[in-house]
Order: sequence, then C-alpha cells, then structure tokens
Amino acid sequence: MNKEQITAARLTIAEYEEIVQRLGREPNHAELGMFGVMWSEHCCYKNSRPLLKQFPTTGDRILVGPGENAGVVDMGDGLHLAFKIESHNHPSAIEPFQGAATGVGGILRDIFTMGARPIAVLNSLRFGSLEDAHTRRLFSGVVAGIAHYGNCVGVPTVGGEVYFDPAYSGNPLVNAMALGLMETPEIVKSGAAGLGNPVLYVGSTTGRDGMGGASFASAELTAQSRDDRPAVQVGDPFLEKSLIEACLEAFKTGAVVAAQDMGAAGITCSTSEMAAKGGVGIELDLDLIPARETGMVPYEYLLSESQERMLFVAHQGREQELIDIFQRWGLQAVVAGKVIEEPIVRILFQGAIAAEIPALALAENTPIYHREILSEPPEYVRTAWAWDVATLPPATSTGIEIQGKPQTWGEILLTLLTSPAIASKRWVYRQYDQQVQNNTVLLPGGADAAVVRLRPQGQSGSHRGVAATVDCNSRYIYLHPYAGAKAAVAEAARNLSCVGAEPLAVTDNLNFGNPEKPTVYWQLAESCRGISEACRELNTPVTGGNVSLYNETVDEAGNPQAIYPTPVIGMVGLVADVTLVCGQGWQQPGDKIYLLGTHQTLDRSPLGASEYLAILHQQVAGKPPEINWSLEKLVQSLCRHGIHQGWIKAAHDSSEGGLAVALAESCISGNLGAEIRLGSRKSQRWDESLFGELGSQILVAIAPDHEPAWLDYLAQFADQGKFWEALGQVTTTGKLMIFGDDQVLIEESIATLSQTWGNSLENYMA
Repeated sequence: MNKEQITAARLTIAEYEEIVQRLGREPNHAELGMFGVMWSEHCCYKNSRPLLKQFPTTGDRILVGPGENAGVVDMGDGLHLAFKIESHNHPSAIEPFQGAATGVGGILRDIFTMGARPIAVLNSLRFGSLEDAHTRRLFSGVVAGIAHYGNCVGVPTVGGEVYFDPAYSGNPLVNAMALGLMETPEIVKSGAAGLGNPVLYVGSTTGRDGMGGASFASAELTAQSRDDRPAVQVGDPFLEKSLIEACLEAFKTGAVVAAQDMGAAGITCSTSEMAAKGGVGIELDLDLIPARETGMVPYEYLLSESQERMLFVAHQGREQELIDIFQRWGLQAVVAGKVIEEPIVRILFQGAIAAEIPALALAENTPIYHREILSEPPEYVRTAWAWDVATLPPATSTGIEIQGKPQTWGEILLTLLTSPAIASKRWVYRQYDQQVQNNTVLLPGGADAAVVRLRPQGQSGSHRGVAATVDCNSRYIYLHPYAGAKAAVAEAARNLSCVGAEPLAVTDNLNFGNPEKPTVYWQLAESCRGISEACRELNTPVTGGNVSLYNETVDEAGNPQAIYPTPVIGMVGLVADVTLVCGQGWQQPGDKIYLLGTHQTLDRSPLGASEYLAILHQQVAGKPPEINWSLEKLVQSLCRHGIHQGWIKAAHDSSEGGLAVALAESCISGNLGAEIRLGSRKSQRWDESLFGELGSQILVAIAPDHEPAWLDYLAQFADQGKFWEALGQVTTTGKLMIFGDDQVLIEESIATLSQTWGNSLENYMA
C-alpha cells in the first residue's frame, strides 16, 4: 500500500505498520478499509477511551451499562428503560436533512436492537449565527430532517435544546437521544454465540450510500468535504417502522441469540463487534447480501452505511421462523453466514476469501492514545479568568450604559429574551409530532424536562413515567471545562427535579475538536473529570454514549476553527406518579414565589460566563458557576418533595439569563404576572442580582394554603443556613414587576415579554 491509499483510509503510517504486524502480511484494499473505519475515533474511541474509564457505570438501577447498543435502567414495577445519545455532526454539515434524519434513525435502532420499543426522541443542536444565510439553511434542513424521520416512524420528539454561536458556523452539532421501553422478557445483547448458528441479514438492501461514514465523522471538515457527500446516508422512516415491529416480534420468539444494528461501518462493524463480544468468529458471504446496486465489490459492501439494516445470530434450525416474520413485514431476511470457532471475521465473495481479520483487532484491541494533559490551563482560559466585573460600567437602579447608550433593565431583559439561545424554540418543536403514541405528559416549551408515561404496549393504567432532558452550556465548558461539565450534569438533574423526577442515569455525547491539539485534549480531559465527579455526587451513573471528536472546520486558507467544547448530558429520571408533575408556568394568582439556592458564598461575579455578559457586553470571559454539591442536592430534594406533596405548583431552574429571565419565562408560560421584591443586595450590582448565573437555584410557586406546611418543611433544614428567599407572588396585573430597595427595576407587560420571546426565532427564519 502506498501513502496515498493509507491516508485515504484515514490511518497513520504507524497504524498501518501495526496492521501489517498483526496480520503478518499487508492488508488488501477491503481489509484496509475495514481497519480504517474500525480504527476511527468514531468507532474505537482511541483518544478518549482512557478518559472514559473514570466514569461511574454501575448502580442499583443499572441493568446494562456501557458496551452495548444502549444502556438499560430499572424503572420499577417490572418496567425497564433503554436510552442512549449519539451524534451525526459531519453528515448534517454536508447534507443537513438526510444527515439529521438518519441520525434519528440510527439512535432508534440502538434502542429497539435491545428489545425496547422507542417511546421518545430528544435532540441537542448547535449552529452558527442566525445572521448568516448558510447557518439558517443548515438549521432549517436539520430541523426538517429530524421532524421527517421522527414523525413518519411514529416516535414523539418531546424535548431538546438549541444554541447558536459563531464557533459552530462550519461545524453544526446534531445529537439525538432516544428512549425505549423494554418489551422482551430478556434484554437482547450483541455478543454472538453458538458455533454453527446462522447469521441473518435483515432489513433493507445494501447500496453505495454512506460509504466510509465512520471515518468521515472522524476527520476535520474542509472546503473539499462536500466531495464526501456519498458518506451521508439516506434513510427511510417507513421502512424503519416495519423494522421495529419485525425485530420486536422476532425477539419475542426466543429464536434470536444476538442482534446488532448496522450503523457506523455497516457490515464491518456489526460482524466484528458481535464476534469480539462473543469470543467467537463470524463468516459472512457477500454474495448472499441483498443489494440495491449492481457491480458492488467487497470494499463497498463492507463500508456501506445503508440504513435500516440489522445482523442477527439465530438458534440453529429456527432461521426460517425469523425469515418468515421479516418477509411478512415486507423486509429482506436471508441467512448470509454462520458463527465459527476461530475468532476471526471471514468475508467471502464470489467463492473466494475477500477479507480475513481477527475480530479483536477490529473491535477491541484497537489503538489507544494516552496523550499528555496540559499541566496548567491554556492562555485563553487564564486571560478569561482575569476578567473583573469592575471593568463594566456602573449599574444603578435605573439601568446601565452599554456602548455609550443608557439602557434600562427592562430593555436589557427584552434584549436577552430575543437572544436565540434563550428565545422560544416554538419554530423548532411545532414541526415535531410531540404526542404520537399518546403518552407525552409535559410538552416542549412548558417545563424544564420532558415527561412521558411508561405504558407497555397494549396496556393501560400505569402512573409511572420517565423524565428526560439534554443539557450543556458550552460557553461554560469553553471557559472552565471542569466546572462547566459539573454544571452541565447538575443542571440536567435540576431540570428533572423541577418536574418532580428522581435523576437516575446519564448518557453523554462528547463533542470536541481535534484531540491531537493540546488545548482540545485538555478541554476533553477536564470535562470528563467534571462529569465523573458530578455523576458520583448525584448518583447518576453513565450507561454509555458517544464521542465525536475532530469537530473543526478548515477553511480554504487552511486555518482550523474548533467548536466550543460541548459535552452534552442526556439524563433520565423516574416519575413515580405522572399525575404529580409540574411545569414552569405560574398556575394561580396569589401563589407565593420562592427562590431556592440563595445566599451562596461567591469568590467571583455571577456575571462571569453569563448570557448577559456575552450578549449585552460582547464579552466571553470570567468563570462559570462552581457547584456546591450539598446545596445542589438539598435544593433538588426540596423541590421534588414539594412537588410530590402537591405544595409546589410551578418550578423552574434559573440558568441562562439569570433570575430575571427565569421569572419572565414562568410569567410567559403561565400567562400571569408576578410582583417580585429583591430586597437589599448592597453587596451586589443590580445586573448581578437580575442576570447573574449562579447554578443551584430553582424558582417555585406555592399555593397559599400550602405555604404553612412548606415553611414548616423548610424549617427542618435550618442547620443548612438561609438557603431560600420569599420573592413575591403571582398576580393578575399582566406585568412582571421587579423591585429592589423599593425602587422599580423592571416593569414589563407579559404581552410584550411573550411577543418578544416568542417571535425572535421565527423572525430570523421568516
């Protein structure tokens, strides 16, 4: 093999030499392609695996942890939930509609491969500035692709997050999370077993679409990346719907030994991973694979990522039983190989051996790079940390001067509500079917987390539910990866607690730039350290996820730009009774408004890393909130207990934009006003009180007749200090009024707040 061929497979010369040593010979073209995709970062995590080992992965409710197609947790009452998150970033950058659509299809297959019926989808999206026409095209295409696949396959899209920043201009992030309720008596695993057992290929046909998608996902995007458009797959959600039903029916027969989705790296990945996990080998004959195109060669069969395909190992003698099921659903189903004793992947084509590689060399014993972690933060971080709030103009009760122009606090609140990161995402979620399957309890836009009833197929009467959220403030991560990652996990759990759910487990999607660069690897390492600590503190083990590196755009001049480091946290929680959940909107005039998590001891301004600082003052600087775990756990526990007792009628996390934005969002959601008195805060500037981001804070509204019981309950924790504050009450004035030292800081009508917040994104996309 020459250097050009090795580079084309996205392997290094050292990696190629290792392949030759392992095989005892040079690989042929097909084998080189197999190593290229399986040794990509997307498949083998060669740069991140050493860091992932620190994550907690076990717990009382964890039934399946990392290593399978999805994690599985015990929800009680015999209900088991499968869930996972994955990325489809680079395909979406090149072909946004199909890239996003097939991302949804792929994560759904991870769920039903385990024997679970998909019940919900969430997504976490990042794009560049909406001022840019190219960004708007990407944004529109991605949302349309998600909507198309999810709506057609019949799985509700119930939640997510969308952020915009120039750092993502050339490299958007499209992370899809799916949840499923187990329908099979046993969890279906992927390890092949039983010598001589037949290997079945089921689902759609194989074509040339998606060629080398895994290695494409593990390289920087350049001006020539559009030439890689064939690496973007094309999905068929209607066929996937049939595949879901056929697979679940097949699993229930007991005739399936193991199953594996053909996702990244297609046939190569499914054969090698099933063989390696089972400690056996697989022999597969490509002449038996149903193809949609003529003249395909082994390299194309093996690297194709055509969608809606699966590989099964069946009990010998029961293969026809499974074939009949798939054919009845209008799908392909053929015996294409068998389980063999020798632990290799042997590929046959036209009567000859086209490839023969030890399974472990492809799927387990892959390269691992232990990179050196910077001993101190990089220069950009040290510079950002040196920011001082004293450099901002003076903040009075009437407002602040910004770029030479006086602005009131009300005007600033409206400006923040138009920020695409904060503004209503109605333009996005109204394109999604949120209620198909009729189990969605809390709809997007009205609560801090999605809630879905756990109702087994064909049954009714269950009150259990699952809450789910995806969270990550990537500006926090950029400025302080360790603290920012802890904050992301804490906010995910806090959002679950705000609907009354007990946080259970995490799936993460680690989106970073090129790990070969010391700064990026430091960001990745520090983020993993923060996630690990947070998950241990909150007892939310990590059951799996996805690592997406090399998220960088190389322009025509050869200058690379990395995305903000973005470790997205997907978290699920148990809702014991779906009739006892609450949203973020005020419910009744007269309800008393409290803020939990107040009076925190700070060694920095809460304006550091804030949306206020970035949007109003055009500064990305300072440090994000540092989580106090005892306070965080106390605040979340109090919120959950108050909801379960029926005391709390509304709950909302105070995060981006600070307290004023959180109050405005609760007013908008409930279409009710509020009168708030901040009291004396002489140690703080008014912008710190209104727009500072502290973490560990939750707004709650208490029904007046429950207030005595609520206060008695809070009194039980008097030894924790004064960690709460009575702010005011819900009103019928149609206004949000915020007083400080008996002076009006903000007085804005709910109609104005709602219109400003609700129309901002739609105005961009009009």
